[in-house]
Amino acid sequence: MEKILVSACLLGSQVRYDGNHNLIEHPVISRWKQEGRLIAVCPEVLGGLPTPRSPAEVQSRFPLLVTDRDGEDRTPQFLAGAELASDIAREHNCCCALMKARSPSCGNRSTYNGRFSGELVNLPGVTANELIREGRPVFNEEEIDQLIQFVESRDLPREAENSTRYATTCG
Repeated sequence: MEKILVSACLLGSQVRYDGNHNLIEHPVISRWKQEGRLIAVCPEVLGGLPTPRSPAEVQSRFPLLVTDRDGEDRTPQFLAGAELASDIAREHNCCCALMKARSPSCGNRSTYNGRFSGELVNLPGVTANELIREGRPVFNEEEIDQLIQFVESRDLPREAENSTRYATTCG
């Protein structure tokens, strides 16, 4: 049974910049939580940012610059959070991640453009980028069906192997 790294806000932890959460309610996610498969992380909190905090956006990619709405450079915290989240994913041998869409840390497909205008760019967040770079697929809460399909396709060979092993030892 493989583990899945998950943005803590998606599991109901109040760690968003505004002190809220983005709880998703889905029967499979609930079952995986009960099975102990989900490893919750908030990269921004791991990196040392408080809750609540001023919203942040990626200003530039090369070199990386993440600032909050007040103009404070938050790049060190975002990089530290990405590194720690990646370490946790490796430690728990997570097969993939379910991360918050559009987050400057966790967004896997797009993030806000850095001008606090609400416009998106097709680039991943700092942590999602690190996980992807390491070869871990990253899904967001709008891609739960794809996540389930991915995880279940990885579980099937193990289930078949276990039933073959059972038949061999018991037959």
